[in-house]
Amino acid sequence: MSTTIDIRRAVLDDAAALSAIGSETFTATFAHLYDPKDLSAFLESDHSVSVYQKTLADPQTAVWIALTDDQVIGYAVAAKTCGLPVDDMPERVGEVKRLYVLSSGQNAGTGARLMDEMIGWITDDGDRPIYLSVYKYNPGAQRFYARYGFEYLKEYKYMVGSQADPEYVYLRSAMTQKCLDGSGRP
Repeated sequence: MSTTIDIRRAVLDDAAALSAIGSETFTATFAHLYDPKDLSAFLESDHSVSVYQKTLADPQTAVWIALTDDQVIGYAVAAKTCGLPVDDMPERVGEVKRLYVLSSGQNAGTGARLMDEMIGWITDDGDRPIYLSVYKYNPGAQRFYARYGFEYLKEYKYMVGSQADPEYVYLRSAMTQKCLDGSGRP
């Protein structure tokens, strides 16, 4: 029996659920890499309820929630601005800021549906380059993003507490967008 996955835009009342799922997915995937103090500091600075309230109130940012049986199994955050360290940043850009899916929602198309929502929203007013950041040692995520036309641009350091992680910046150019079909995928 297949489970239905519903995707909807998040609202301010979803901030606590986003905080919980963000903390849970980040911890499940990466906790083994960090000193507990660094992990705790990062979760507070990047995944607290107040962070999500601020994100949801930002008109340049959009958040989607994936649910199955009314349980949140993932979410995505996109922006029509970019905060990544990119030299000569174009004026009109977008950023895939987060794409987190619990293991129970993986391999069911959840990530693809969330990515389609983000790309569609970022480009709803015209093609623009889209950036994202991905952990250097996460080849599965890198393969996923490559299927959407994202390519390696540069490496930088991403702070988790006091630890500097190696991260890649990927870029999907506006030209790539024009070459892809309506689904956003090649």
